[in-house]
Formats: sequence, structure tokens, C-alpha cells
Amino acid sequence: MLDESLLDDPDRLTRADRRGLLRGAAEAGARVRTAARHAAEAGVGALRPDGRPRAVLIAGPGAAATHAADLLGTLAGAGSPVIRLAPTGVAPAAGALRWELPGWAGSVDLLLITTPDGGEPGLALLAEQAYRRGCTVVAVAPGGSPLSETVNGSRGLLIPMATTPYDHDEPLAGAAPGVLWALLTPLLALLDRTGLLDAPPDAVDRVADRLDRVAERCGPAVPAYGNPAKTLAAELAESLPVVWTEGTSAGPAGRRFAAALAELAGAPAVVAALPEALDAHNALLAGRLAAGADPDDFFRDRVEESPALHARVVLLRDRPTGGLTAAPAARELALGHDTPISELEPEAGGELETLAELIAITDFAAVYLALASGA
Repeated sequence: MLDESLLDDPDRLTRADRRGLLRGAAEAGARVRTAARHAAEAGVGALRPDGRPRAVLIAGPGAAATHAADLLGTLAGAGSPVIRLAPTGVAPAAGALRWELPGWAGSVDLLLITTPDGGEPGLALLAEQAYRRGCTVVAVAPGGSPLSETVNGSRGLLIPMATTPYDHDEPLAGAAPGVLWALLTPLLALLDRTGLLDAPPDAVDRVADRLDRVAERCGPAVPAYGNPAKTLAAELAESLPVVWTEGTSAGPAGRRFAAALAELAGAPAVVAALPEALDAHNALLAGRLAAGADPDDFFRDRVEESPALHARVVLLRDRPTGGLTAAPAARELALGHDTPISELEPEAGGELETLAELIAITDFAAVYLALASGA
């Protein structure tokens, strides 16, 4: 059950935020600026790459590496494939995970390693393997970690991760807002230098400014009636979020939102891109999860059992390609099945800015849902 009174009590929200999730979301803009400074101090701005890499390989544990690969692949487009190297192992523990380079990887490829830990032996072995193959290796990891020593020793480039003192108070969640921006920002600067995407320093500064503005709108002191993130969190309580995305930037933002809901709030969600989502989720909205469905059994204990879970569409929109939009059809389908719909659309701006705004608002919403539901 969602404790809605908690959403409008900043002091209680702060006490409930034992993992520093709300603080990480609020300080995302500052984390971007610090990470950009670390990248500049590591010499990223002075790099003169000899052409584009054939492929960009990304390795790292947890949701942060998955989201970074998704975001960078979307932004890079068809310039070079961005491939996430999925780990193997008997458990998700740092010491149990292993990564392997594809057999074709070699001197014309770029390996990016991202980790908020830096103590994974498997990543150190991967860096050594890449060095033997002739791959260029760049890592974003905490300074002084075992991985940083390995990367420096194998002639790779280490960019120290932008950390905060409270990062070590609790184990870092892979979907935590601060972790994503600390790992992603240096990679944006790096791939801008390689020509794979457009993320010059002034564009990164605008991303930080946009994140600051979202924090002002969605912070814990802003009441729920004027706070889009708190409003969305309350709307998603005891619902199955059906996330539909439209536009280039909205896709990775929607996938990250679904992952954050699961990891941070313990809430299931499904996600798909318009217009294909209308066919993919039509049966779901028409079935027993539809808001208009009545799953009540006359003999069901209405006191002891939780209320039934119903679908709620969350429409994340960026600028549609060529001016074409499936949003009217999406609204018609949802309302035709008596399914409520929430919509988020960023303010005008560059691709990085609109992507950052969608991620920031949905990050805040996932955090509020987690805190108010006691996750």
C-alpha cells in the first residue's frame, strides 16, 4: 500500500531514504558536472582518435551498464554498433561475474568498462584480454580500485567515477540515479571525441542545467499537486505500469523506467514502443488486468486480500519522427478499455536534454514509489 501522506512530508521522505536514492536524483545535475570535470582532467578533451572504432563494446555489472549501452547505442545511431557484453556466472556477486570479448574483437574496436565498484576480478581479466587483443580500453570506475590499477597497467585510460560521501553508506543500486550519470557522462564526452555522437561540453552543461530544473520541479519539498514525479508515483500505486514510448529519446528512457521500478520499488512493468505497442499490448489491456475488468469473486475475502492489480498506461513522448504520431491512437485504445493514462513529454531542447528530462522525472517517480511503498 502506498503511504500518500509520506509524499508531502519532506522530513519523513528523508528519513525513509536510507539508500540515498532521493538525494542521488536531486543531485544528478551536480554529478554530471563533476563527472565531466573528471573526464576533462583525465585528458578526454585532448584525445585525437584516428577514425571511428569498428564497434563499441560495453562491459559492467548491473543495470547501470545495461542502461549506458542502451543510451549510447540510441544516441550513436548507425555510426558504430554499441554492444553490451553480458556477464556470466553462478551469482550476481562481484567476484562471481565473468566477461568475454567476442572472437572478432581486435585493434579496431573500443572497449568501455563501467562499474561503481571496481573490485570485480572479471573486469580486470577482461581489460587484460583486451590489451592482448589490441583493443583500446577506457574505464570509468572509482579511483584507487583494483580495476583502476589494472587499466593503468595495461595502457588503458581510466576516468575516475564521480562519487559522493554517501555512496558508501548503503550498497549502490544499479538503477540509482546518481550511478547512471556518474558512469554515463564521461562516456558521452569520450564518444563525442570519436565522432560517434554529438555531446560537446556545452551540450553536457545544458544536460546538467536541465537536470537541475527537473530537481526543482520534482524535489521532496514540492507538493504532490505541483510535482509531476510525485503525481506519477501516486497514479502507479497498485497498478501495472504499461509504458509506451514514442520518439528516439523516449525508448531508452522507458526501458530504464521499467527497470528502475522493478529494482528500486519492486514493481513490475512492461514497456514497448509505439506504434507496435498498440498490437503488442492490446490483449493485455482487454484482459483481466484492464481497469474495467471485475476480478471479484463473491466469496473472496476483501479484508485480507490485496486489491486487484490493474493496468495503467504511461506514455513517454519525445519529438515524433517526421511529425507522425501514434499518440491519438494510443489514447483511444487505452480509454476504449477504460484504462487510465499518464503522459510525460519533455520541454523543447536538444536530444540529450530531452532524454535527460524524461530519465530524471521517471527516476524521481520510481524513487517516490519505492519510499512511499516501503520498498
